[in-house]
Amino acid sequence: MSTALAAARTGLDFTLAQQLTVTALCALSAYLAHRALAVFNDGVRPFLLDFHQGRATRGATTAVSFGLSAGFVFGLGAPMALSTGVLNPWLLFLPTDVLGLLAPRRWLAPVLGGAWGAVVVLGLDGANDLAHDLPVDFLTAMRQMSTPILYLFALFPVLAVTKQFGRLPGVATGLLELALTVLTMKLWPGMFAGALAMAAGVLTLIGLAVGRDLRGRRRRAGTGSEDGAPNAGTGTSAGADAGTSADAGTGAGGGVEDPMASLFSASATRLRRHLPLFMLLGAGVAVLAQSHVFGGGEATSFLIAQGDHTEAAQVDFYRAFGFLPLIATTALASGAYGIAGFTFVYPIGYLLPNPGLAALAGAAVLAAEVLALSAVGRILGRLPTVRDSSEHLRAAITDTLQLAILFGSLMAAAAMGGGLGILVVGGLWLLNEAMGRPVVRMAAAPAAVIAGGILLNVLHWLHLFTPVTG
Repeated sequence: MSTALAAARTGLDFTLAQQLTVTALCALSAYLAHRALAVFNDGVRPFLLDFHQGRATRGATTAVSFGLSAGFVFGLGAPMALSTGVLNPWLLFLPTDVLGLLAPRRWLAPVLGGAWGAVVVLGLDGANDLAHDLPVDFLTAMRQMSTPILYLFALFPVLAVTKQFGRLPGVATGLLELALTVLTMKLWPGMFAGALAMAAGVLTLIGLAVGRDLRGRRRRAGTGSEDGAPNAGTGTSAGADAGTSADAGTGAGGGVEDPMASLFSASATRLRRHLPLFMLLGAGVAVLAQSHVFGGGEATSFLIAQGDHTEAAQVDFYRAFGFLPLIATTALASGAYGIAGFTFVYPIGYLLPNPGLAALAGAAVLAAEVLALSAVGRILGRLPTVRDSSEHLRAAITDTLQLAILFGSLMAAAAMGGGLGILVVGGLWLLNEAMGRPVVRMAAAPAAVIAGGILLNVLHWLHLFTPVTG
């Protein structure tokens, strides 16, 4: 794995077409954020309804966005881009959220967003070259993070199954993933060993969740028939009521209007009115993914850097299921969508052979998502176990990545500074914990590697440290 990554792209030198794509996409995403139509940060989206309806000021909303995003930009987005040579959404789209909301005029938002995109594609390559020329090359050391991130990330379905369905299904899923990982390493050594295992784990979770929901529906149907209330036309089913009023925005049959259903209907209608903008956004994201200088996640960035585009598509496809319900419900509640939609546009872009097809597919995918948003909300309302599964998946992804990034950062610390490197990086991480996590936990370890690398270079210039070789 380390050999493969060493041979992968490590520079951030972009072609003119790639530079223009990044700049234009950042301009568009900032414009959408300014109009409260789309943001990347899921935590910011719920605040946009008050902003759009005038109950929150632009300054207050910008402060929320900055507070929720800054740690990920500088602690995760920038270190991941520098260490892999692949751009990521935290580096590109979290700043455009902030800049778009900050801009006081509509025309200024795309200018600020485009300027950020230009800074990224023009400035990071110089920073990358400078860091690699230092006596303590902490960016090369950060490639040590690839193995724990890739392999531990494959276990997130096991955690999700265990938390939702108990120990026995969790152990069974873990044994299945272990067997498939060993089998893949033996029979298909050129394939990412965790890909097949991850697929089996996610399918197991979805199968268990759908099975529980179907059994629950059969029990409820049986109870309803025994109670002598089989008449669906009465509208007594909560799912039917939600499904009817989510589109109509009024109580079916002259009933009392559901305020939440009315809100969801208004939000879906607002997003559909701006469908051309979302199609343009989908086209841009897909083209950027097709260029293979962009990865949608931590594990994906390393896979893209290694040229494993099929495995990267598989990883982001499964990851999307963990965030789909969150994005759908917050979009319906706030009237603001995700910059990458449900993120299915990432794997589609990785796999397509040219930018033209990627643009068409990306536009079609985001258009389909926006048009289907109300239907997705109704389906999720009728499958509570599946909806809960996404919560467990998202929490499991966070847990596995936190461990993987911490472990990988300590490996990087050892590679660049031996025991002293571990002391500095581990100490900075522990200090962040003791101070109440001013830097979010997932971003704290990579930020500590960069800070530790700078400190080790200073110690080297003071003749107090000799860099680790080999």
